[in-house]
Amino acid sequence: MNQLIAFSDWTCRRNARIIRRHCHRTRRSPLMKRHVLQLNPILVPAINDKLESLYHMHRLFEQEDKEAYIARHGAVIEGVITGGHTGISNALMDSLPALKVVAVNGVGTDAVDLNHARSKGLPVTGTFGALTEDVADLALGLMLAVSRQICPGHAFVQRGDWVRHPSPTAIPLSRRLSGKRVGIVGMGKVGRAIAQRAAAFGCPITYTDLRAMEDLPYAFQPELLQLARESDVLVLAAAADKAQGIINAAVLDALGREGILINIARGKLVVEEDLVDALQRGVIAGAGLDVFVDEPNVPAALLQMDQVVLQAHRASATVESRTAMGEMVLASLAQGLAGQRPEGSLTT
Repeated sequence: MNQLIAFSDWTCRRNARIIRRHCHRTRRSPLMKRHVLQLNPILVPAINDKLESLYHMHRLFEQEDKEAYIARHGAVIEGVITGGHTGISNALMDSLPALKVVAVNGVGTDAVDLNHARSKGLPVTGTFGALTEDVADLALGLMLAVSRQICPGHAFVQRGDWVRHPSPTAIPLSRRLSGKRVGIVGMGKVGRAIAQRAAAFGCPITYTDLRAMEDLPYAFQPELLQLARESDVLVLAAAADKAQGIINAAVLDALGREGILINIARGKLVVEEDLVDALQRGVIAGAGLDVFVDEPNVPAALLQMDQVVLQAHRASATVESRTAMGEMVLASLAQGLAGQRPEGSLTT
């Protein structure tokens, strides 16, 4: 936490220096606030306060007639804040002639046409690295919750069933996580953080990615199907913005009757119909899911399954991650509006 506070304080001081230098160069008064369009809410009050103090904020998500609002205010918008799931359409980009920077409050960029932004010389940034630890924590939490059947056990006690059925046989035995073979799909920052945590449980780690990585001590398996065969727990941690449907019936069959699927990456990586069928027929033992194909809509069948643990796309939903992400958004705006290349730019 001390490191986070120090990071935030340093970022605030740096942002202020950038804004002062830009005002001096352009003879713009610091009181003349730049106009920023916000497409998604930010849930950290301190970040919202800073945005209000620095910029004239236009919260499009609060407007009933969004097209009319853009028609009235689009000409003065110089910065956009959006979320990974929302992104920004090419049409909206093109309707903001003064736009200088798009700051994505997240790590997903598949909802932004990066090539289109690149053709306009427009920086698009993400909050990469800010949420790694919390996403990895939730992945491990889901692994434990599914393996040890924590949610059904909680419900058993909460309903009063333990009093009515005190026999140890009233609840089926769960499965151990320690020592299980963990396969990780995608060995970026999040994948590595998950591997580190799973290794502490004595779990052998194997991974697949576009290539083997020489700096890792874990086994590399180039074929996803074979990785599933060699895993007790298969964890999806790939950004894979352009991939979809890679976890299908064949992969789930290879994972097997004792296998568990964990997805904290992208809902579209999984063929949900195949997953529902595999769970219903006992092809795999269970699943822990934080992401879905058509959020917030979850396949109804999953809601009735005790062997499934569900979350509402909340892997990064901690005060610490969201504060760090907000500070990175502030830094991207300050740099982009000052005519600089933002540190997290993917397009310039």
